[in-house]
Amino acid sequence: MKPLVIMPTYNERENLAPLVHAVLAVDPSLRMLVVDDNSPDGTADLARQLGRETGRVELLSRAGKQGLGSAYRAGFAYALANGYTHMVEMDADGSHRPEDLGRILAAVEHADVVIGSRNVPGGRSEGWTWPRQVISKGGSLYARTILRLKMKDCTSGFKCFRREVLDALDLTSVRSNGFGFQVEMNYLCQQAGFTVREVPIIFPDRQVGRSKMSSRIFLEALLLVWQLRLRPASSFLTRRLAGLGRQEDEALRPPVVPRLPNDLVFAGAGEKQEVYRSAKLGDEIKPSPPPDQPLKILADDTLADRVPEMKGAV
Repeated sequence: MKPLVIMPTYNERENLAPLVHAVLAVDPSLRMLVVDDNSPDGTADLARQLGRETGRVELLSRAGKQGLGSAYRAGFAYALANGYTHMVEMDADGSHRPEDLGRILAAVEHADVVIGSRNVPGGRSEGWTWPRQVISKGGSLYARTILRLKMKDCTSGFKCFRREVLDALDLTSVRSNGFGFQVEMNYLCQQAGFTVREVPIIFPDRQVGRSKMSSRIFLEALLLVWQLRLRPASSFLTRRLAGLGRQEDEALRPPVVPRLPNDLVFAGAGEKQEVYRSAKLGDEIKPSPPPDQPLKILADDTLADRVPEMKGAV
C-alpha cells in the first residue's frame, strides 16, 4: 500500500502542524499532500517547512480559492500521476481525527471505498448545535432518498479510495464543491458498482478557525442531487465500465496527468505512457521500450485541458 492523505487548506495555519504530525504517526507509509488555495495566513509556507522537516509532506499551491471539490480533484490527479495506491480525503480543521485513520486504512483492504461515518453504530458528532445536527442528518436522508444511496453518511468527507476507483471514474465530469462533492462521489461510486464500506468515526467540531460552510454550498448540494438523478451513468464512467473490454480499455486509456502544468502528455498504452517536457508540438518521440509506432504530441493533451483545477499550480 502506498497511501496519500490529501488535505485541502485555506487559512489553516494554526491547525496544520499538530495535525500533520499526528497523521504521519499513524503509519510510516503515509504521505500527505496539502492543497492550498493561496491562504493569506501563510499555510503554504508552513506546509513547505513541514515537508522539509518530515520528508513526507508535499504541497500543491494554487493561485486562488477554488473550492473543496476542486482541491480534491487536483489532489486525485496528482496522486494518480505519482503512483499512489490509496487516496484519503481529510479535513484540515481537526474534525477528522487521526486516531480514526488507521481503521479506515484497514477497512479499505476489503472494500473499494471506505467512508468514515457519523451515522453508523459507534459513530457520532460532538459539540454540534441541534440545528447543525438536523441539517447534516437531513441532508444525508435527502440524498439517500432521491439518489437511492446505500451509505448512511452521504456527506462525510473523511474517506479513502482505492486507485482503481479513481482510475475508473471520469473525474473531469465532477464539478460540485462543498459537501455536494461528497454526495456526487458517493453516487458515482455506487453507480459504477464499487463496494463501499462505512466505519464509525467521532466527528468533533473545529476548535480553531472558521467553518467554510455557506448558504451557496448548501443550495448547490440541494440542486445537485436532482441533477445526478437525471444524469446518464455513461457520462461519468470510463470506457471499460461503459462496456468495452479490458484490453481495448488499456489501449484507449487517457494519458497520465503530469506533475507540472506546462508538461505535454503523449498518448500511449498502459506502462508505455510517458511524459516529455522539452519536445515541441508535432514532434515524434521514440520512448524506451518503443511501441509499434512513434508517439506524437497531441494538441489537446495538455495538463490544463485534462485537469482544469491544476491550472496555475506551482
